[in-house]
Amino acid sequence: MNETTHRSPRQWWMLATLSLVQLMVVSDVSVINIALPQAQISLGFSTANRQWLITAYALSFGSLMLVGGRLSDIWGRRTSLLVGLSGFAAASVVGGVAHHFTVLVAARAAQGVFAALLAPAALAALATAFQETKARARAFTVYGTIAGAGASIGLLLGGALTQYWSWRWCLHSNVVVALVALVGVLSSVPHDHGRHSRGFDPLGALTSAGGLFLVVYGFANAVYAGWSNTATWASLVGGGLLLGLFLQWQRRAANPLVSLATLTQRSRSGSLIALFLTSIGMFGLSLFLAYYLENVLHNSPLRTGLLFLPLVIALVLSSVMASARLLGHVGPRALVPVGMVLGMMGMVLFTRISPSANYAGNVLPGLVLTGLGLGLIVAPAVASATSDMRVHETGVAAAVVNTSQQIGGSVGTALLNTIAVSSSRRFFNAHPATTQYLSGLVHGYHVAFWWAAGFFAVGAITTFFLLEMTPSLDEGGR
Repeated sequence: MNETTHRSPRQWWMLATLSLVQLMVVSDVSVINIALPQAQISLGFSTANRQWLITAYALSFGSLMLVGGRLSDIWGRRTSLLVGLSGFAAASVVGGVAHHFTVLVAARAAQGVFAALLAPAALAALATAFQETKARARAFTVYGTIAGAGASIGLLLGGALTQYWSWRWCLHSNVVVALVALVGVLSSVPHDHGRHSRGFDPLGALTSAGGLFLVVYGFANAVYAGWSNTATWASLVGGGLLLGLFLQWQRRAANPLVSLATLTQRSRSGSLIALFLTSIGMFGLSLFLAYYLENVLHNSPLRTGLLFLPLVIALVLSSVMASARLLGHVGPRALVPVGMVLGMMGMVLFTRISPSANYAGNVLPGLVLTGLGLGLIVAPAVASATSDMRVHETGVAAAVVNTSQQIGGSVGTALLNTIAVSSSRRFFNAHPATTQYLSGLVHGYHVAFWWAAGFFAVGAITTFFLLEMTPSLDEGGR
């Protein structure tokens, strides 16, 4: 007990550092979104190519996550964090000074590569450092709050940087954050030399990275080229085949990249499903609500980011008042399904928006309910997904957590965008008058929000039956 008390200040400084790392990685997905129009004018690339600044990051980040998780187990958390932060900062510098579109895309891809090393290493370090039940619940509440609010914070930061400085600062700002995090890692994360009892699995790394790359690319391509595009289905089918081969190989490999028996444990599976389904709904919310606030209600980029703040505030309050106090006592089953129901209700409320809607009456209630729901979902699900893991497997477990969120985001963006566009097109065909254009757009958003509500409903039912009622969070990192 004395040792734990003595280490507490260092542990909480470590938590602040790891949360900062997570914020940088998560917000970088959305921080560039608002800067895209200004970057397009500056570098002169086409609207069709604009998507690659988002896709390049998502592809490398999502496809290399499992490899990054295994490397963090082999190298150790501290080394992985130092390498990842240095590489991420260097890639951000290159992107920030880029004067050619190709260089900027390459820099975004490099950011994704190092993010795939950072995200699992940070979460694994957290999972092994906080093992006592109450401290673990508090730590994962802070970390989960950052993870859940990261996309909204990215929109706010991107809007401010773009409006008052330059789109280049959306990249340069990462350098400042990475330098602060480097100091934090050096001063708070203990030396660990990794676990060499299990070697690296080259075939597993190749098939998992290739499969995830094709799956993420397939869904990303569907957003822009549509579901009838040959490349979309070729990528999805090819990715599915490679992931099937990966799973078969993991059953026979001497040093498997992922221990399937551990990851298919009932409560862990429920947590991963919760994070996957939540990411589908949240990426849809970020996409359509940002479009609605900026393009339909004509808010500026900065104001659009500020209008998402109630979601962040509600998420923080929910995490602090519920997750932090209850998770260590009642376990995830008492929290996550309730959060899913609140998320579903928030999505239903968003179906009330209109071209002339009032923000306070038609948008704010949905943001608050969704934020309250996220506060009950993310931290408990992440804590449950990484509990009861051996120390030398926490890196891969953390990678699977991040992968489920990344794939969920890709699925959500592609699927819900397709549903919204198709619904709007049918509305336009039925109402050809040009005055109905905004009504048609909003109609598409309505249908997408109903689908997102359905995903949250499925999550509520699934997690109620899969998650544990009593916590086992104090056994993590054994």
